[in-house]
Amino acid sequence: MRHRWLALSVLSLGVLLIGVDGTVLAVATPMISTDLGASATQILWIGDIYSFVLAGLLITMGSLGDRIGHKKLLLGSATAFALASLATAYAPSAETLIAARALLGVAGASLAPSTLALIRGLFADSRERSVAVGIWASVFAAGTALGPVVGGALLEHFWWGSVFLINIPVIVVLVVGGSLLLPELRNPIPGPWDLVGVGLSLVGMLGLVYAVKQGAAHGFHAEIVVAALVGIAALTLFVRRQLTTPNPLIDVRLFTNPRFSGVVLTNTLTVLGPSALLYFLSQYLQLVEGYSPLQAGLAELPAAVAAMAFGVLAGVAVRYWSQRAVLATALMSTGLAMGSLTALTPSTTYPQIGIALFVIGAGLGVAFAVANDVVIASVPPQNAGAAAGISETAYELGTALGIALLGSVIAGVYRQLAHAPDTHPFAAAITADHNAFASGLAAAAGIGAALLLASALAVWILLKPPPHQRLLPYCDSNCAEGSVPG
Repeated sequence: MRHRWLALSVLSLGVLLIGVDGTVLAVATPMISTDLGASATQILWIGDIYSFVLAGLLITMGSLGDRIGHKKLLLGSATAFALASLATAYAPSAETLIAARALLGVAGASLAPSTLALIRGLFADSRERSVAVGIWASVFAAGTALGPVVGGALLEHFWWGSVFLINIPVIVVLVVGGSLLLPELRNPIPGPWDLVGVGLSLVGMLGLVYAVKQGAAHGFHAEIVVAALVGIAALTLFVRRQLTTPNPLIDVRLFTNPRFSGVVLTNTLTVLGPSALLYFLSQYLQLVEGYSPLQAGLAELPAAVAAMAFGVLAGVAVRYWSQRAVLATALMSTGLAMGSLTALTPSTTYPQIGIALFVIGAGLGVAFAVANDVVIASVPPQNAGAAAGISETAYELGTALGIALLGSVIAGVYRQLAHAPDTHPFAAAITADHNAFASGLAAAAGIGAALLLASALAVWILLKPPPHQRLLPYCDSNCAEGSVPG
């Protein structure tokens, strides 16, 4: 396609929106808590309902795009995203805001897999595709890191709802540009849509993530155990159905490939720690260090700049080193940078934090680009939507679980050290003990670092190429479809 690189810029707008909306609330949370009178539990739901709904629906929507066409799904879901952004911006209560954020998640779940699937169709040459996925991933990672910056700049002059209205002009460009530049991509013989599989996938994902989130925050009570069991049972039935139905939503046999399954797991672990760090660090900088919303957002800018730059460079790096080496190095570097923040105290100077954020952003940009290239290269183009849905489900699940689990760690440390009865560290008692909040954030950074280092080791083991491939660090466009170079 002649205009494929221009088309890539349009697709990148879609993931930019998803990334920004995942973290833009980080600097707005204190203002929302005050204006809407949100409780600590509601604040957590406002923060992670978006990612939970995304995680629950990505596989379903990726498969839907394979059937009805990814261009059609992309343009329709972008329009829905604009409408949901309006509802979110003008939400009059915490409950309404949670519901509107859930609708944003539904629209985002329709938007996300189509962008990566269309890249798979636009770039048949594997070398070009690696660079294209690197650009796509860098924009996604940069959007996640830019959320607090954009939010902080707007909150200097406007009310908290303004952080969602910025979606609308971007979507106008996306819809107009996408209509003109993007080709249609669908499975020519998709077969009927497995509605039972859709239901099982949704119930399984939502039940499981709800149980993990609520269990981490409140302990495993009876209803949480029931939700977990329902989720596990539904996912078990989903897998069995996908193995037997003639028209599965996803080919679950892909998970028997240790490279594929290892990279999907890596996507989850890669963002679990950093997502929570970026979410709570913005609040820490405002409530402990006294930064304004804009200053807090700008303080996280090194992560955004590094993610964008190194995400693009990842596509170049795999031409000279194996995907295994590039991915493992990125994860290890990110883990070490996270580990440096275990020494965080209210007296820690910003340069120490800024350097750590730069390395974390660089590692995330590289890791996300390489991991997604491995995933979509492992399936034929007509099934790219489902594969993209799997990959992005892992990413969003990691984001949601990071905020829920590590947020609970921060809250637990804060309660223990500050003797505060509230369940959340930035609620009414935050000014009572800044050291307690810093200690909680440091503990969460330590857990995130350990997970990243463990995933680096897992990648090094799982992506080890067979003996006959070890002299082929890069697989060009003549490789057999479905191969995953080491």
